[in-house]
Parts: sequence; C-alpha cells; structure tokens
Amino acid sequence: MFAEAEADPSLSKDEFKPLEERLRVALLNAQYERLEKREKTLLVVVAGIDGAGKGATVNLLNEWMDPRHIKTLAYGPPEGEEQERPPFWRYWKDLPPKGSTGIVFGSWYAPLIIESARKKPNQEYIEAHSAAIRHFEAMLAAEGVQIVKLWFHLSAKAQKDRAQRLLASPETSWQVSPVDLKVYKKYERIRNGGQIVVNHTDSGHAPWVVIPSADENMRSVRTAEAVLTALRQRGVPRIPQSFLAHSRPARIVDRLGKLDYDAKIDKDDYESELGLLQGRLARAARSKAFQERSLILVFEGQDAAGKGGAIRRVTHALDARQYDITPVAAPNSYELSRPYLWRFWRHLPRHGRVAIFDRSWYGRVLVERVEKLITPAHWRRAYAEINDFEQQLAASGALVLKFWLAVTADVQLERFQEREKSPFKNFKITPDDWRNREKWKDYAAAANEMLTRTDVGHAPWHLVSANDKRYARLQVLRHIVEAMEEKL
Repeated sequence: MFAEAEADPSLSKDEFKPLEERLRVALLNAQYERLEKREKTLLVVVAGIDGAGKGATVNLLNEWMDPRHIKTLAYGPPEGEEQERPPFWRYWKDLPPKGSTGIVFGSWYAPLIIESARKKPNQEYIEAHSAAIRHFEAMLAAEGVQIVKLWFHLSAKAQKDRAQRLLASPETSWQVSPVDLKVYKKYERIRNGGQIVVNHTDSGHAPWVVIPSADENMRSVRTAEAVLTALRQRGVPRIPQSFLAHSRPARIVDRLGKLDYDAKIDKDDYESELGLLQGRLARAARSKAFQERSLILVFEGQDAAGKGGAIRRVTHALDARQYDITPVAAPNSYELSRPYLWRFWRHLPRHGRVAIFDRSWYGRVLVERVEKLITPAHWRRAYAEINDFEQQLAASGALVLKFWLAVTADVQLERFQEREKSPFKNFKITPDDWRNREKWKDYAAAANEMLTRTDVGHAPWHLVSANDKRYARLQVLRHIVEAMEEKL
C-alpha cells in the first residue's frame, strides 16, 4: 500500500508545469459545477506521516481552487466545551453545506492514528473506534456528503531530509514541529500504525488515497488529481449494510392502544404534588453532581397533547440561564443543505445544562414517513442512525429522556375546537393539524414502530396518558426527577 510512496517518486519542473496549469483549470471548473448543482458536499480528510507536507498541501488547495467556497477545518486535542459533548460533535457542527468543499485537518482519525502507532496498541480500542468511524462516514455518505481521505506518505530518509532542509532556512523552519523531528526514530511503528488505520477504514464511499510526498511537485499533482476525481464523481455510492449500525429487529406492539386514557388527578392533589416535584427537580439540576452531566428532554406526541404545558412546568423549576428550548418544525433550506441530524447536533448541551426539544429528530420516522416526504429507505435507515446518535449522547454523560404525550381522537377534537374559539389559543391551530387528524391511524402505526425500535435503556421512551393535562404534567416531572436522582 505504501510501497510507491516510499520509493519517493518525483516530477521535474518541466513535467510539473503543464500538469499544474491543466489541473488548476480543471479543479476550478469542477468546483463551480458543484456549486451550481449543490447536490453534494465534499470533505477532503488530510492525514499521514508528520513532516510530509500536509499543511502546505492544504494551503495549495486553497490557492488552486476558489477559497471562498472552501472551509478549512483544523482540529487539535478536544478542549473546553468539546470535552463536554460527544467526540463527533465538533465535526458535525462544522459540516459545510452542499456544493461546497471542506478540508479536514486533524480529523476524527487523530485518536486512532495515535493509538495504532503505540508500542503496544490497544486492539479493542482500535476495533471500536474504527467501527465508530465507519458508521459516521457511512451516515454522512448516505446523506450526500462525499468523503475522500488523503494519506501523505514518504520514506524515512526523505522525511528526515525534508525536516533538515526546512530547518536550514529561517523562512521555512517554522514548518517543522518537534513531532516532525521524532518521526525518523519511530518511523516503522508510525508506518505500521498508518497501515492499520487505512486497512480498518478504507471503503468505496470513503476511500483512502496514498499521496507520495517526498517531492513537492509530485505531492501537489497527486493531491489535485485525487480531489479532481472526487469532484467529478457522479451519483451516490452504494453503502454496504455492514458499514451501518443496525436497529434491533422486534415485533411491533400497539403501546399507544394499551395506555390508560382515563387516568386523572384531583386539582388540589395536583397543586401540592406539582410543587414537591418541581422542588426536587430544582435541587437535582443545581446539584454539584449535575455539573458533570447534561439533561436532554425530547417531547413528541399528537397535536394538542399538551407538550407546551408540560415543558413550561419543567422549566419553572430551572434557572432560565440553564436551559434551552428548541422548537422543531420543517427544516429550512439552510438545514436541508446538510445531513438530517446536523441541526440537532448543533443544539446539544454542555455539562450542567438542559436541552429541551419540542418535537425532535423523530420527525424523520413520523411526519416525514407518513407524509411521504422521504423514501422508505431513508426513514428505515433512520432508526439505526437515531439509536447511534442517542448512544453517543449517553456515552458523553447526557441523561436522555423521551416523552410521548398521548391523547384520544375525541379529546384532540375537543381541544382543536377550543383553540379555534379562544383568542388566546387560535394561533395554535393550523390547517395541518386538521389534515393530520385524517391520518390518525398512519401516525399511530408510525409511532408504535418508532417506540419499539428506539426504546433503549440509555434513552428510554415514557408514554404518558395526556387526556388529563394535570396528570400528564406530573407524570413527566416524576419521570425526570426519578431518573435524575437515580443517576446523580
């Protein structure tokens, strides 16, 4: 795999000049064509041997292409708020829109490369992290993000000679880091680690391309050719199921039909218990232990089920500076230009904070499915993507609780009619609400399948009978308080 690169091939100036002119024109034309169509995003992941000229190549691509439409994403070790969220959070939030190009420097491969190059690498970590990367890249590819990964490589001698040559001049010595100087002594180990990384994560939808890097001209041409090939690629690559996380198969149960819709609570009992539960929630949210966790609350349910009222009873117990409420509607053009889950990754809370989603990422397997806004392949794949997303949230210290507030059709009708008559509530009723009632059975079937496939221990669903709003509000608070007190 690295044999050609370690032979240190080169291009003379006379050979390089006509290639440079042709490639620069071709790259610009391909870039502008991508921008016009806005069908896919291109991510160019830069990795490889330290001291192989990766930084210089990133600069070259910005010079040969139109830099206004290139987003260079450079990452170091996680710090600050990055440490309080899932490891992939910083990559998700920075994804450029369709039509543009992102160059990723210091990517999600950094921890894997470091571990693979150790004297005694942890094989269990390598397998687990490689699997996480494969799932991440497959999810992006399925959502229109094209990934090409460039591994810059050269022989041990060429790496050492390049570092010494750059050090010899004050104008170029800044390009040599202390790490670059150590590569020569550990070259075999680093090389073998690179082989492990490439072998574990190479795929048709996210391929590795080895770039010979001893000669600057050769490195520039090969890099440009790899990026040009990616820009010219048409269609969406087939993604084998082995690269995607799988949702567990299960028999669909009518959980909504089994709820006790007659459950209710007396007004006096409601008032006294409401205060007690809000007090317990306030203590838990202000506790020292919560500063090492975060809380994510998801509210779904039929229209007029009382989600807004339940949310207000929760926030009454919290400091307004501690929580964020994200109301989720149909995605706008800005959000549609990126993968589906991107807009939810952006709103994940830091430790010690609460994120409340009034409707959520489950819209993909509910409204988008029922209204046929996406193909069955998209919403069927979404169960696994959502489970993977929530698993990452839980692993990073988030307590994820999901609520489905359920009402019967006759109670919903009463509330719709009440909203139409009330000057304070008629803004809540829309033609879509009435239209959705006509698909009651379709939405119930979609909800029951969603509950079956995504009710997991680290992110449980709580079904709440909401014909009586007071009862529903107390049930929501009780589930939150008990879960927080148990975990903290």
